[in-house]
Amino acid sequence: MKRYSAFAIAREAFRYHMGWERAWASPEPKKKYDAVIIGAGGHGLATAYYLGKNFGITNVAILEKGWLGGGNTGRNTTIIRSNYLQDPSAAIYEKSRSLYETLSQDLNYNVMYSPRGVMMLAQTQHEIRGYERTAHANALQGVDTQFISPERVKELVPIINIEGPRYPVLGALWQPRAGTARHDAVAWGYARACSAMGMDVIQKCEVTGIRSEGGKVRGVTTNRGEIDCDRLGIVVAGHSGQLADMAGFRLPIESVALQALVSEPIKPCMDVVVMANTVHGYMSQSDKGEMVIGGGADGYNNYTQRGSFHHAEETVRALCETFPIINRLKMLRQWGGIVDMTGDRSPILSKTPLEGCFINCGWGTGGFKAIPGSGWGFAELMAKGTSPLCDAFTLDRFREGRFIDESVAAGVAH
Repeated sequence: MKRYSAFAIAREAFRYHMGWERAWASPEPKKKYDAVIIGAGGHGLATAYYLGKNFGITNVAILEKGWLGGGNTGRNTTIIRSNYLQDPSAAIYEKSRSLYETLSQDLNYNVMYSPRGVMMLAQTQHEIRGYERTAHANALQGVDTQFISPERVKELVPIINIEGPRYPVLGALWQPRAGTARHDAVAWGYARACSAMGMDVIQKCEVTGIRSEGGKVRGVTTNRGEIDCDRLGIVVAGHSGQLADMAGFRLPIESVALQALVSEPIKPCMDVVVMANTVHGYMSQSDKGEMVIGGGADGYNNYTQRGSFHHAEETVRALCETFPIINRLKMLRQWGGIVDMTGDRSPILSKTPLEGCFINCGWGTGGFKAIPGSGWGFAELMAKGTSPLCDAFTLDRFREGRFIDESVAAGVAH
């Protein structure tokens, strides 16, 4: 694989840019791999990458029934933060945030990481107490956050209305090193790095069955033939329950649509990410000038990847009071992603009842921010059978009552 650099751009300019090679190969599946990852989204690709980088396991196939990054990885609003309340959550999200800091250099691919800062508005007395508690917990966890005053909020976001009659801003939980990244670039960068290590990224390869023998995984059946493997990782977000059913076990999750929209592009007016749990909305401005707006998940189970106008109207109505400047903007496009929600709003990274089969799911509304940390921990779990980042997120916790309650930190779509 040729490295991307300023010198490479100059060299190819003299060749009329005819010398660029494919970012990743499109091979035919082999009969046998050491490990198979189902799902070529950010989490699946990151898992494969760290299997190779950290453990030298490169005889790996990443199977995707559609196109690479075409699921939730390409349908989110790109927010990255780690200001979670519970220790296991803060550990894996902060690991992820720290990996994002140098991900462009690690992958030799610009993922456009922007540590612009994320603030979570406190608009009720209850939220003030909750965010102050989170700030104290983050201090003990080594996560750099602080609770800031309404005046500081206005200083950081001049377009905000902090004196709204229904939704006044009473303060905010502020994480300066949080931010955003380009969602497509994260998937493409990981795919390119995996391909460079000799891994097979196989698109349009739908898994139709999981084969086992004597309680141990033996391989998968796909629309492109049978593939044997010693280890199997299921990383398919909203369709996790369907794959688990193929493997012979059930998951304590439900799938719902999560919606977002972008406005027409305007001149730069906001350089931080603002989240408002009270009104179930959040907003940032993209590099193209669009206002990226998201809200809550649907209140009923479904697998749609379309938005619904009643949710968009509910979210935008509240945000228009907090940000009067957006009142006259037109919506440019709207979409939905399929998210899998657990009862405690925390993920599952675990062994399964089928030996050699591992599951990574349940990220709900916060999967994008966790991609590098999830891949790092899940790769360690698949390679060694245990991982400090994953040990608290096992399936057993639902049977044993060891819930990791993040319903406040992850209760809004972000």
